[in-house]
Amino acid sequence: MAPSQTLVCAAVLALAVLQALASDTFIAAVYEHAVILPCTIHKVSPDDALALMNRNMDVLEGAIKEAAQQGARIIVTPEDGIYGWVFTRETIYPYLEDIPDPEVNWIPCTDPTRFGRAPVQERLSCMARNNSIYVVANIGDKKPCNSSDPKCPSDGRYQYNTDVVFDTEGKLVARYHKYNLFRQETQFNYPKEPEFITFETPFGKFGIFTCFDILFREPAVVLATELQVDTVLFPTAWMNVLPFLTAVEFHSAWAMGMGVNLLSANTHNTIMSMTGSGLFTPHGPAMYYYNSKTKEGRLLVAELSARPRLSPNYPAAVNWSSYATSVKNYSGENKTFPGAVRRDIFTFSELKHKAGNHTVCQKDLCCHLTYQMSNKSKDEVYVLGAFDGLHGSVIKYHWQICTLLKCKSTDLSTCGQPSETAQTKFAMFSLSGTFGTNYVFPEVLYSGVQLAPGEFEVLSDGRLQSKNGTSKPLLTVTLFGRCYEKDLPHPLRSFLFLHNKKRKQL
Repeated sequence: MAPSQTLVCAAVLALAVLQALASDTFIAAVYEHAVILPCTIHKVSPDDALALMNRNMDVLEGAIKEAAQQGARIIVTPEDGIYGWVFTRETIYPYLEDIPDPEVNWIPCTDPTRFGRAPVQERLSCMARNNSIYVVANIGDKKPCNSSDPKCPSDGRYQYNTDVVFDTEGKLVARYHKYNLFRQETQFNYPKEPEFITFETPFGKFGIFTCFDILFREPAVVLATELQVDTVLFPTAWMNVLPFLTAVEFHSAWAMGMGVNLLSANTHNTIMSMTGSGLFTPHGPAMYYYNSKTKEGRLLVAELSARPRLSPNYPAAVNWSSYATSVKNYSGENKTFPGAVRRDIFTFSELKHKAGNHTVCQKDLCCHLTYQMSNKSKDEVYVLGAFDGLHGSVIKYHWQICTLLKCKSTDLSTCGQPSETAQTKFAMFSLSGTFGTNYVFPEVLYSGVQLAPGEFEVLSDGRLQSKNGTSKPLLTVTLFGRCYEKDLPHPLRSFLFLHNKKRKQL
Protein backbone atom coordinates (compact mmCIF):
# COMPACT_ATOMS: atom_id res chain seq x y z
CA MET A 1 0.00 0.00 0.00
CA ALA A 2 1.34 3.44 -0.92
CA PRO A 3 2.26 5.77 1.96
CA SER A 4 -0.47 8.24 0.97
CA GLN A 5 -3.08 5.49 1.03
CA THR A 6 -1.84 4.40 4.43
CA LEU A 7 -2.24 7.93 5.74
CA VAL A 8 -5.73 8.18 4.27
CA CYS A 9 -6.76 4.88 5.87
CA ALA A 10 -5.29 5.95 9.18
CA ALA A 11 -7.17 9.24 9.02
CA VAL A 12 -10.44 7.50 8.18
CA LEU A 13 -9.90 5.05 11.03
CA ALA A 14 -9.12 7.88 13.45
CA LEU A 15 -12.25 9.73 12.37
CA ALA A 16 -14.35 6.61 12.87
CA VAL A 17 -12.91 6.15 16.34
CA LEU A 18 -13.65 9.77 17.23
CA GLN A 19 -17.20 9.45 15.96
CA ALA A 20 -17.70 6.29 17.98
CA LEU A 21 -16.38 7.98 21.09
CA ALA A 22 -18.55 11.04 20.49
CA SER A 23 -21.66 8.87 20.24
CA ASP A 24 -20.86 7.48 23.68
CA THR A 25 -21.23 10.89 25.33
CA PHE A 26 -23.79 13.65 25.43
CA ILE A 27 -24.07 17.15 26.82
CA ALA A 28 -26.68 17.66 29.55
CA ALA A 29 -27.85 20.62 31.60
CA VAL A 30 -29.63 21.34 34.86
CA TYR A 31 -30.99 24.67 35.98
CA GLU A 32 -31.23 25.73 39.63
CA HIS A 33 -34.14 28.16 39.59
CA ALA A 34 -34.97 30.90 42.09
CA VAL A 35 -38.72 30.39 41.88
CA ILE A 36 -41.06 33.37 41.78
CA LEU A 37 -43.64 32.52 44.45
CA PRO A 38 -47.33 33.48 44.65
CA CYS A 39 -48.07 36.79 46.38
CA THR A 40 -51.01 35.33 48.29
CA ILE A 41 -51.84 32.15 50.17
CA HIS A 42 -55.46 32.38 48.97
CA LYS A 43 -56.98 30.74 45.90
CA VAL A 44 -56.52 32.74 42.69
CA SER A 45 -58.19 32.68 39.30
CA PRO A 46 -56.83 30.45 36.51
CA ASP A 47 -55.66 33.57 34.67
CA ASP A 48 -53.72 34.83 37.69
CA ALA A 49 -52.23 31.35 38.19
CA LEU A 50 -51.11 31.24 34.57
CA ALA A 51 -49.61 34.73 34.85
CA LEU A 52 -47.36 33.56 37.70
CA MET A 53 -46.42 30.37 35.87
CA ASN A 54 -45.54 32.37 32.76
CA ARG A 55 -43.20 34.56 34.80
CA ASN A 56 -41.34 31.47 35.96
CA MET A 57 -41.40 29.93 32.49
CA ASP A 58 -39.91 33.14 31.07
CA VAL A 59 -36.85 32.48 33.25
CA LEU A 60 -36.78 28.78 32.42
CA GLU A 61 -37.04 29.50 28.72
CA GLY A 62 -33.95 31.69 28.90
CA ALA A 63 -32.02 28.89 30.59
CA ILE A 64 -33.28 26.34 28.06
CA LYS A 65 -32.18 28.50 25.12
CA GLU A 66 -28.74 29.03 26.66
CA ALA A 67 -28.33 25.31 27.37
CA ALA A 68 -29.27 24.45 23.78
CA GLN A 69 -26.77 27.00 22.47
CA GLN A 70 -24.07 25.25 24.53
CA GLY A 71 -24.93 21.96 22.87
CA ALA A 72 -27.07 20.39 25.60
CA ARG A 73 -29.42 17.68 24.41
CA ILE A 74 -31.49 17.57 27.59
CA ILE A 75 -32.19 19.97 30.46
CA VAL A 76 -33.76 19.32 33.86
CA THR A 77 -35.59 22.07 35.77
CA PRO A 78 -36.57 21.90 39.46
CA GLU A 79 -39.50 20.49 41.36
CA ASP A 80 -42.02 23.27 42.09
CA GLY A 81 -40.10 25.36 39.56
CA ILE A 82 -43.15 26.76 37.78
CA TYR A 83 -45.43 27.78 40.66
CA GLY A 84 -43.70 27.20 44.02
CA TRP A 85 -44.89 25.22 47.03
CA VAL A 86 -46.98 27.49 49.28
CA PHE A 87 -50.34 25.78 48.72
CA THR A 88 -53.24 23.86 50.19
CA ARG A 89 -55.21 21.31 48.21
CA GLU A 90 -57.73 23.97 47.20
CA THR A 91 -55.34 26.83 46.40
CA ILE A 92 -53.15 24.79 44.06
CA TYR A 93 -56.08 23.68 41.89
CA PRO A 94 -55.98 26.64 39.42
CA TYR A 95 -52.36 25.74 38.63
CA LEU A 96 -53.09 22.15 37.61
CA GLU A 97 -53.58 20.70 34.13
CA ASP A 98 -54.79 17.34 32.88
CA ILE A 99 -51.63 15.57 31.73
CA PRO A 100 -52.39 12.58 29.47
CA ASP A 101 -50.52 9.31 29.23
CA PRO A 102 -47.63 9.76 26.77
CA GLU A 103 -48.96 6.83 24.76
CA VAL A 104 -51.46 9.25 23.15
CA ASN A 105 -48.60 10.54 20.94
CA TRP A 106 -49.19 14.22 21.58
CA ILE A 107 -47.26 17.38 20.68
CA PRO A 108 -48.94 20.17 22.67
CA CYS A 109 -47.05 22.83 20.73
CA THR A 110 -48.85 21.92 17.48
CA ASP A 111 -52.13 20.63 18.95
CA PRO A 112 -52.61 22.54 22.22
CA THR A 113 -56.33 21.96 22.85
CA ARG A 114 -56.53 18.22 22.12
CA PHE A 115 -56.96 17.42 25.83
CA GLY A 116 -58.54 20.67 26.95
CA ARG A 117 -56.86 23.78 28.26
CA ALA A 118 -53.13 23.11 28.68
CA PRO A 119 -51.15 26.36 28.28
CA VAL A 120 -48.25 25.21 30.45
CA GLN A 121 -47.76 21.96 28.55
CA GLU A 122 -48.08 23.88 25.30
CA ARG A 123 -45.36 26.31 26.25
CA LEU A 124 -43.00 23.65 27.58
CA SER A 125 -43.54 21.62 24.41
CA CYS A 126 -42.72 24.64 22.26
CA MET A 127 -39.58 25.35 24.30
CA ALA A 128 -38.36 21.83 23.53
CA ARG A 129 -39.40 21.94 19.88
CA ASN A 130 -38.04 25.41 19.13
CA ASN A 131 -34.66 24.65 20.73
CA SER A 132 -34.33 20.97 19.67
CA ILE A 133 -33.72 19.85 23.24
CA TYR A 134 -35.40 17.46 25.68
CA VAL A 135 -37.09 19.50 28.42
CA VAL A 136 -37.85 18.09 31.87
CA ALA A 137 -40.23 20.06 34.09
CA ASN A 138 -42.35 19.60 37.21
CA ILE A 139 -46.04 20.61 37.16
CA GLY A 140 -49.31 19.47 38.71
CA ASP A 141 -51.67 16.87 37.21
CA LYS A 142 -55.39 16.59 37.95
CA LYS A 143 -57.49 13.49 37.35
CA PRO A 144 -61.27 13.27 37.95
CA CYS A 145 -62.68 10.34 39.91
CA ASN A 146 -66.04 9.31 41.41
CA SER A 147 -67.63 7.16 44.08
CA SER A 148 -66.96 3.97 42.13
CA ASP A 149 -63.33 4.43 43.19
CA PRO A 150 -63.06 3.78 46.97
CA LYS A 151 -59.90 5.92 47.16
CA CYS A 152 -61.37 8.91 45.34
CA PRO A 153 -60.96 12.12 47.41
CA SER A 154 -64.13 13.86 48.54
CA ASP A 155 -63.64 16.72 46.04
CA GLY A 156 -63.84 14.23 43.16
CA ARG A 157 -60.29 14.49 41.83
CA TYR A 158 -56.76 13.27 42.30
CA GLN A 159 -53.97 15.83 42.34
CA TYR A 160 -50.44 14.66 41.62
CA ASN A 161 -46.97 16.15 41.88
CA THR A 162 -45.88 15.37 38.32
CA ASP A 163 -42.76 15.39 36.15
CA VAL A 164 -43.09 15.68 32.37
CA VAL A 165 -40.55 15.21 29.58
CA PHE A 166 -40.86 16.64 26.07
CA ASP A 167 -38.53 15.47 23.29
CA THR A 168 -36.85 17.57 20.60
CA GLU A 169 -40.05 17.61 18.54
CA GLY A 170 -42.06 18.79 21.52
CA LYS A 171 -43.78 15.43 22.03
CA LEU A 172 -44.73 14.33 25.53
CA VAL A 173 -42.58 11.22 26.07
CA ALA A 174 -42.75 10.73 29.85
CA ARG A 175 -45.08 11.50 32.76
CA TYR A 176 -44.25 10.57 36.33
CA HIS A 177 -46.43 10.97 39.44
CA LYS A 178 -44.30 11.40 42.58
CA TYR A 179 -44.75 8.33 44.78
CA ASN A 180 -43.01 9.36 48.01
CA LEU A 181 -44.50 12.68 49.02
CA PHE A 182 -42.79 14.75 51.67
CA ARG A 183 -45.05 15.02 54.71
CA GLN A 184 -45.85 18.70 54.01
CA GLU A 185 -47.17 18.02 50.48
CA THR A 186 -50.79 17.78 51.58
CA GLN A 187 -51.94 19.47 48.36
CA PHE A 188 -51.17 16.27 46.44
CA ASN A 189 -52.37 12.66 46.48
CA TYR A 190 -50.25 9.56 46.71
CA PRO A 191 -50.43 7.44 43.54
CA LYS A 192 -52.01 4.05 44.12
CA GLU A 193 -48.90 2.24 42.89
CA PRO A 194 -45.31 3.29 42.23
CA GLU A 195 -44.55 4.18 38.62
CA PHE A 196 -41.33 3.05 36.97
CA ILE A 197 -40.97 5.47 34.07
CA THR A 198 -38.23 4.98 31.47
CA PHE A 199 -37.67 6.10 27.91
CA GLU A 200 -34.98 5.54 25.31
CA THR A 201 -33.01 8.24 23.50
CA PRO A 202 -30.08 8.14 21.05
CA PHE A 203 -27.91 8.96 24.06
CA GLY A 204 -29.00 6.35 26.56
CA LYS A 205 -31.87 5.01 28.61
CA PHE A 206 -33.46 7.46 31.04
CA GLY A 207 -35.54 7.13 34.18
CA ILE A 208 -37.21 9.80 36.28
CA PHE A 209 -38.33 10.42 39.85
CA THR A 210 -38.70 13.38 42.21
CA CYS A 211 -36.97 14.68 45.34
CA PHE A 212 -37.98 12.55 48.40
CA ASP A 213 -38.23 9.48 46.14
CA ILE A 214 -34.44 9.16 46.17
CA LEU A 215 -34.46 7.94 49.78
CA PHE A 216 -36.64 4.89 49.06
CA ARG A 217 -36.47 1.67 47.07
CA GLU A 218 -39.45 2.40 44.86
CA PRO A 219 -39.03 3.77 42.31
CA ALA A 220 -35.39 4.90 42.70
CA VAL A 221 -33.53 1.63 43.30
CA VAL A 222 -35.75 -0.32 40.90
CA LEU A 223 -34.95 2.08 38.05
CA ALA A 224 -31.21 1.91 38.66
CA THR A 225 -30.72 -1.78 39.43
CA GLU A 226 -33.57 -3.71 37.82
CA LEU A 227 -34.48 -1.53 34.84
CA GLN A 228 -30.84 -0.55 34.31
CA VAL A 229 -31.31 3.06 33.30
CA ASP A 230 -28.16 4.97 32.34
CA THR A 231 -29.28 8.38 33.58
CA VAL A 232 -31.84 9.49 36.15
CA LEU A 233 -33.68 12.81 35.75
CA PHE A 234 -34.22 14.34 39.16
CA PRO A 235 -36.27 17.51 39.71
CA THR A 236 -36.06 18.39 43.40
CA ALA A 237 -36.87 21.05 45.98
CA TRP A 238 -34.28 19.87 48.50
CA MET A 239 -33.82 21.56 51.87
CA ASN A 240 -30.22 21.06 52.96
CA VAL A 241 -29.66 19.24 56.23
CA LEU A 242 -26.14 18.87 57.60
CA PRO A 243 -24.17 16.76 58.25
CA PHE A 244 -25.32 14.01 55.85
CA LEU A 245 -28.20 15.27 53.72
CA THR A 246 -27.12 18.37 51.86
CA ALA A 247 -28.26 18.16 48.26
CA VAL A 248 -24.90 17.96 46.48
CA GLU A 249 -23.47 15.64 49.14
CA PHE A 250 -26.18 12.98 49.09
CA HIS A 251 -27.09 13.20 45.40
CA SER A 252 -23.47 12.76 44.34
CA ALA A 253 -23.13 9.85 46.76
CA TRP A 254 -26.32 8.23 45.44
CA ALA A 255 -25.09 8.38 41.85
CA MET A 256 -21.81 6.77 42.90
CA GLY A 257 -23.50 4.11 45.02
CA MET A 258 -26.03 3.20 42.31
CA GLY A 259 -23.59 3.49 39.39
CA VAL A 260 -25.72 5.85 37.24
CA ASN A 261 -25.76 9.44 36.08
CA LEU A 262 -28.05 11.72 38.11
CA LEU A 263 -29.16 15.06 36.69
CA SER A 264 -30.24 16.95 39.80
CA ALA A 265 -31.98 20.33 39.46
CA ASN A 266 -32.78 21.98 42.78
CA THR A 267 -34.94 24.95 43.64
CA HIS A 268 -32.97 27.98 44.86
CA ASN A 269 -34.36 29.61 47.99
CA THR A 270 -31.89 30.60 50.70
CA ILE A 271 -34.61 31.21 53.31
CA MET A 272 -35.69 27.58 52.94
CA SER A 273 -32.05 26.35 52.76
CA MET A 274 -32.66 25.20 49.18
CA THR A 275 -29.59 25.14 46.95
CA GLY A 276 -27.35 22.50 45.44
CA SER A 277 -27.66 21.10 41.93
CA GLY A 278 -25.38 19.03 39.78
CA LEU A 279 -24.62 16.57 37.04
CA PHE A 280 -23.42 13.55 38.97
CA THR A 281 -21.81 10.35 37.63
CA PRO A 282 -20.68 6.97 38.98
CA HIS A 283 -17.25 8.58 39.47
CA GLY A 284 -18.44 11.75 41.18
CA PRO A 285 -19.66 15.19 40.10
CA ALA A 286 -19.09 16.30 36.53
CA MET A 287 -20.27 19.72 37.67
CA TYR A 288 -22.14 20.98 40.72
CA TYR A 289 -23.29 24.18 42.38
CA TYR A 290 -23.98 25.12 46.00
CA ASN A 291 -24.42 28.73 47.09
CA SER A 292 -26.41 29.78 50.14
CA LYS A 293 -25.50 33.47 49.76
CA THR A 294 -26.85 34.57 46.38
CA LYS A 295 -30.50 34.82 45.40
CA GLU A 296 -29.82 34.01 41.75
CA GLY A 297 -30.29 30.74 39.88
CA ARG A 298 -27.56 28.93 37.97
CA LEU A 299 -27.29 26.93 34.73
CA LEU A 300 -24.91 23.96 34.76
CA VAL A 301 -23.80 22.20 31.57
CA ALA A 302 -21.47 19.19 31.32
CA GLU A 303 -20.57 16.27 29.06
CA LEU A 304 -21.48 12.81 30.40
CA SER A 305 -21.10 9.19 29.38
CA ALA A 306 -24.28 8.11 27.61
CA ARG A 307 -23.98 4.51 28.79
CA PRO A 308 -21.71 4.52 31.84
CA ARG A 309 -22.02 0.76 32.49
CA LEU A 310 -20.30 0.10 29.14
CA SER A 311 -17.38 2.35 30.01
CA PRO A 312 -14.06 0.50 30.54
CA ASN A 313 -13.48 2.45 33.76
CA TYR A 314 -16.93 1.75 35.23
CA PRO A 315 -16.51 1.24 39.01
CA ALA A 316 -16.09 -2.34 40.17
CA ALA A 317 -18.70 -3.99 42.37
CA VAL A 318 -18.24 -3.36 46.09
CA ASN A 319 -18.74 -5.74 48.99
CA TRP A 320 -19.49 -3.10 51.58
CA SER A 321 -18.82 -5.26 54.64
CA SER A 322 -15.87 -7.34 53.37
CA TYR A 323 -13.04 -5.42 55.00
CA ALA A 324 -14.88 -4.42 58.16
CA THR A 325 -15.92 -7.98 58.98
CA SER A 326 -12.40 -9.30 58.41
CA VAL A 327 -10.68 -7.13 61.03
CA LYS A 328 -10.90 -7.12 64.80
CA ASN A 329 -12.31 -4.11 66.55
CA TYR A 330 -9.61 -1.55 67.26
CA SER A 331 -8.81 -1.34 70.97
CA GLY A 332 -7.51 1.67 72.87
CA GLU A 333 -9.01 4.93 74.08
CA ASN A 334 -12.34 4.35 72.42
CA LYS A 335 -14.69 5.66 75.08
CA THR A 336 -18.11 6.25 73.59
CA PHE A 337 -20.93 8.66 74.29
CA PRO A 338 -24.39 9.24 72.77
CA GLY A 339 -25.04 12.21 70.54
CA ALA A 340 -28.00 13.40 68.49
CA VAL A 341 -28.04 14.08 64.78
CA ARG A 342 -31.46 15.71 64.73
CA ARG A 343 -33.60 12.95 66.34
CA ASP A 344 -31.22 10.07 65.64
CA ILE A 345 -29.07 8.97 68.58
CA PHE A 346 -25.58 8.05 67.39
CA THR A 347 -22.80 6.33 69.29
CA PHE A 348 -19.74 8.60 69.11
CA SER A 349 -16.07 8.29 70.04
CA GLU A 350 -13.78 11.34 70.16
CA LEU A 351 -10.60 11.37 68.08
CA LYS A 352 -8.24 12.70 70.75
CA HIS A 353 -5.00 12.30 68.84
CA LYS A 354 -3.70 13.48 65.47
CA ALA A 355 -3.55 9.87 64.24
CA GLY A 356 -4.98 6.54 65.26
CA ASN A 357 -7.40 3.66 64.81
CA HIS A 358 -10.93 3.66 66.17
CA THR A 359 -13.93 1.34 66.27
CA VAL A 360 -17.46 2.33 67.27
CA CYS A 361 -20.41 -0.06 67.28
CA GLN A 362 -24.18 0.31 67.53
CA LYS A 363 -26.44 -2.74 67.29
CA ASP A 364 -25.31 -4.76 64.24
CA LEU A 365 -23.07 -2.04 62.80
CA CYS A 366 -19.39 -1.59 63.68
CA CYS A 367 -17.49 1.28 62.07
CA HIS A 368 -13.71 1.19 61.68
CA LEU A 369 -11.54 4.26 61.08
CA THR A 370 -7.84 4.73 60.45
CA TYR A 371 -6.81 8.37 60.18
CA GLN A 372 -4.05 10.95 60.34
CA MET A 373 -4.62 14.68 60.66
CA SER A 374 -2.17 17.01 58.96
CA ASN A 375 -3.02 20.19 60.90
CA LYS A 376 -5.23 19.60 63.92
CA SER A 377 -6.92 22.81 65.01
CA LYS A 378 -7.06 23.15 68.81
CA ASP A 379 -10.53 24.66 68.49
CA GLU A 380 -12.02 21.66 66.69
CA VAL A 381 -13.17 18.22 67.77
CA TYR A 382 -13.77 15.25 65.47
CA VAL A 383 -15.61 12.04 66.29
CA LEU A 384 -16.28 8.65 64.76
CA GLY A 385 -19.97 7.81 64.87
CA ALA A 386 -22.28 4.87 64.21
CA PHE A 387 -26.05 4.73 63.78
CA ASP A 388 -28.15 1.62 63.08
CA GLY A 389 -31.87 2.22 63.31
CA LEU A 390 -35.05 3.83 62.04
CA HIS A 391 -34.97 7.47 60.99
CA GLY A 392 -37.96 9.82 60.73
CA SER A 393 -40.73 11.09 62.96
CA VAL A 394 -43.69 10.01 60.79
CA ILE A 395 -42.31 8.06 57.83
CA LYS A 396 -39.76 5.68 59.36
CA TYR A 397 -36.99 4.20 57.25
CA HIS A 398 -33.86 2.31 58.25
CA TRP A 399 -30.37 3.80 58.10
CA GLN A 400 -26.94 2.37 58.82
CA ILE A 401 -24.34 5.14 59.00
CA CYS A 402 -20.62 5.25 59.70
CA THR A 403 -19.25 8.77 59.89
CA LEU A 404 -16.15 10.76 60.69
CA LEU A 405 -17.45 14.25 61.44
CA LYS A 406 -16.50 17.59 62.92
CA CYS A 407 -18.45 18.72 65.97
CA LYS A 408 -19.98 22.19 66.01
CA SER A 409 -17.71 23.20 68.92
CA THR A 410 -15.32 21.63 71.43
CA ASP A 411 -18.33 20.83 73.61
CA LEU A 412 -19.05 17.15 72.90
CA SER A 413 -22.78 17.77 73.32
CA THR A 414 -22.68 19.66 69.98
CA CYS A 415 -21.41 16.64 68.02
CA GLY A 416 -23.96 15.95 65.29
CA GLN A 417 -25.24 19.53 65.11
CA PRO A 418 -24.91 21.34 61.76
CA SER A 419 -21.48 22.84 61.07
CA GLU A 420 -20.59 24.45 57.73
CA THR A 421 -16.94 25.38 58.28
CA ALA A 422 -13.77 23.65 59.43
CA GLN A 423 -10.01 24.27 59.66
CA THR A 424 -8.54 20.78 60.08
CA LYS A 425 -7.13 18.84 57.12
CA PHE A 426 -6.40 15.12 57.06
CA ALA A 427 -3.30 13.47 55.62
CA MET A 428 -5.30 10.26 55.26
CA PHE A 429 -8.49 8.49 56.29
CA SER A 430 -9.94 5.03 55.74
CA LEU A 431 -13.52 4.31 56.85
CA SER A 432 -15.44 1.02 56.69
CA GLY A 433 -18.39 -0.69 58.34
CA THR A 434 -20.10 -4.04 58.85
CA PHE A 435 -23.08 -3.06 56.73
CA GLY A 436 -26.06 -5.37 56.36
CA THR A 437 -26.98 -3.89 52.97
CA ASN A 438 -25.57 -3.54 49.48
CA TYR A 439 -26.93 0.00 49.23
CA VAL A 440 -24.26 2.25 50.68
CA PHE A 441 -23.53 5.78 49.50
CA PRO A 442 -20.05 7.33 50.02
CA GLU A 443 -19.88 10.99 51.07
CA VAL A 444 -16.93 13.35 51.61
CA LEU A 445 -17.78 16.95 52.42
CA TYR A 446 -15.34 19.84 52.81
CA SER A 447 -15.64 23.15 54.62
CA GLY A 448 -18.20 25.45 53.03
CA VAL A 449 -20.33 22.46 51.92
CA GLN A 450 -18.06 21.62 49.01
CA LEU A 451 -17.45 18.21 47.46
CA ALA A 452 -14.12 16.45 46.98
CA PRO A 453 -14.15 15.11 43.40
CA GLY A 454 -11.22 12.83 42.62
CA GLU A 455 -9.80 13.01 46.14
CA PHE A 456 -11.20 9.76 47.54
CA GLU A 457 -11.94 6.24 46.35
CA VAL A 458 -14.06 3.27 47.31
CA LEU A 459 -12.20 -0.04 47.31
CA SER A 460 -13.91 -3.29 46.36
CA ASP A 461 -13.73 -4.46 50.00
CA GLY A 462 -15.87 -1.54 51.16
CA ARG A 463 -13.25 0.93 52.40
CA LEU A 464 -13.80 4.62 51.71
CA GLN A 465 -10.37 6.19 51.75
CA SER A 466 -8.52 9.32 50.74
CA LYS A 467 -6.10 9.26 47.83
CA ASN A 468 -3.60 11.95 48.82
CA GLY A 469 -5.09 13.52 51.89
CA THR A 470 -7.66 16.31 51.86
CA SER A 471 -6.99 19.51 49.93
CA LYS A 472 -9.46 21.45 52.10
CA PRO A 473 -10.58 21.30 55.74
CA LEU A 474 -12.92 18.38 56.37
CA LEU A 475 -16.51 18.45 57.59
CA THR A 476 -17.47 14.80 57.25
CA VAL A 477 -16.58 11.44 55.72
CA THR A 478 -19.63 9.21 55.67
CA LEU A 479 -20.80 5.80 54.50
CA PHE A 480 -24.60 6.15 54.33
CA GLY A 481 -26.37 2.79 54.19
CA ARG A 482 -30.04 2.11 53.47
CA CYS A 483 -31.72 -1.10 54.63
CA TYR A 484 -34.91 -0.80 52.59
CA GLU A 485 -36.28 -4.16 53.73
CA LYS A 486 -36.37 -2.89 57.34
CA ASP A 487 -38.47 0.20 56.59
CA LEU A 488 -41.80 0.40 58.40
CA PRO A 489 -45.03 0.52 56.36
CA HIS A 490 -45.80 4.00 55.09
CA PRO A 491 -48.34 5.47 57.57
CA LEU A 492 -49.59 8.39 55.47
CA ARG A 493 -50.79 6.31 52.51
CA SER A 494 -52.98 4.22 54.82
CA PHE A 495 -54.11 7.27 56.80
CA LEU A 496 -55.17 9.28 53.74
CA PHE A 497 -57.09 6.34 52.30
CA LEU A 498 -59.04 5.85 55.56
CA HIS A 499 -59.52 9.61 55.95
CA ASN A 500 -61.04 9.96 52.48
CA LYS A 501 -63.25 6.95 53.03
CA LYS A 502 -64.53 8.36 56.33
CA ARG A 503 -65.26 11.78 54.74
CA LYS A 504 -67.34 10.10 52.03
CA GLN A 505 -69.37 8.19 54.59
CA LEU A 506 -70.15 11.48 56.35
